[in-house]
Amino acid sequence: MATAQPMYHAPTFDATVDELETLKQLEMGAAIAVPDALKHHLSGRLLDWGYISKSPAGVFAITDTGRKLIRRQDN
Repeated sequence: MATAQPMYHAPTFDATVDELETLKQLEMGAAIAVPDALKHHLSGRLLDWGYISKSPAGVFAITDTGRKLIRRQDN
């Protein structure tokens, strides 16, 4: 049985334009569920880095860390 390799994380996170737009949509209160996330090409990186969270029902929400990322990008 093969052992799963730990996921590699680059030392810094450079958000794409699409990822920032997704975070802004979530901050404005847009609810994004798994089917919509697939349509909007929601990046798994946002979840991996803790910028968004996923509820047991499969709905994504922005985290405080995600809000801080948006504020840094807007300055």
